Amino acid sequence: MNTLRPQSTSAANGTPTRVLQRQSRQIGQFLLESRILEAVEQRRASYPILRHLRIAARVEQQALFDDLALSLGWQAHRIHGELMLLESDGLFVSVYGTRKGEYCSASFHLWAESIERAESAVAAIEARIGDARIAEPMFSVDWHFVSSCGDLESASIEEIADSPLIDTAYPALEEGVAPFIARYLAAPETVLVLQGPPGTGKTRLIRAVLSEISRRAGGEAEVLYTGDKKALENEEIFVKFITGTHDAFVVEDADHLLTPRAEGNQHLHRFLAIADGVVRAQSRKIIFSTNLPNLGDLDDALIRPGRCFARVHVRELSLAEAERVVSAIVQNDAERQAVLNKAIQALEQRSVSLATIFKLLREAEQGAMCAA
Repeated sequence: MNTLRPQSTSAANGTPTRVLQRQSRQIGQFLLESRILEAVEQRRASYPILRHLRIAARVEQQALFDDLALSLGWQAHRIHGELMLLESDGLFVSVYGTRKGEYCSASFHLWAESIERAESAVAAIEARIGDARIAEPMFSVDWHFVSSCGDLESASIEEIADSPLIDTAYPALEEGVAPFIARYLAAPETVLVLQGPPGTGKTRLIRAVLSEISRRAGGEAEVLYTGDKKALENEEIFVKFITGTHDAFVVEDADHLLTPRAEGNQHLHRFLAIADGVVRAQSRKIIFSTNLPNLGDLDDALIRPGRCFARVHVRELSLAEAERVVSAIVQNDAERQAVLNKAIQALEQRSVSLATIFKLLREAEQGAMCAA
């Protein structure tokens, strides 16, 4: 039988010791970050030139920080695992790094006494990273969520732009994926709604749009993203999009947000306000994905002509369509194509999702590796 351990308490007020310890750590972290922020403000205020550099590299994030700290000849301050400050004559640099899978990313803010000093510092960083730097276009995802304390938090994640999608995976886009995305990015309308069951490729299509935005922007696209319902109850995220430089605002799993206001939807009006204002004037985009089954489930004001570019119903594929997708994926590999088609037929389903196709593909590849 499970027993509950008694929780130690502070004699002063009966507050659990564990809570006091956590609060002490939070206060200590707050004071440390306040001192860091004050130092950063003082140092960067001394220099008139600012440059920003984002780099993704196929190297461990800590190894990247170690190398920059030891090899550039600048004074390094390792604040914590993701933040480092660098100083040299006429130069101050803050570096924020994150890691994702097989690569890491780093965002550099450089303050310098002159343009020449800033440019030489950028060149030194790029030369030090060298061939490890990822050359493919990237886009920065500014991911927002509500913490357990109820505060709106954010984290920045660098993503590699995806390769073009397979047209046969999206039969609803009769013109093809790339022409559709090109028309959307050139159109004055702001909103795009992707509607369909889970696993049918909505997120892949969103990433394809963001990847094309990145390519057109020279690999410097920025995206405001959330899938958190509570984050959209906060005005801060909307203010950040309106006043910021994000190229797109992506809301995934937006079922609660897109239903008619007559049914009690109290959040959609914020998007209606920004979709027609400065966001549209700057050709920025708002993309929703939803699992709502019927087109009639969406608020009419959101999808009216002039505001909404398109509603794309992304569905599961028929077996014939799935075989065409498999053929496009494996190209001229008849053996792999036969294995995948057999696996699809073995499902004994009338339709199959795109996610299932890629799952079967991974399983087939793993099976081939084990056999080898």
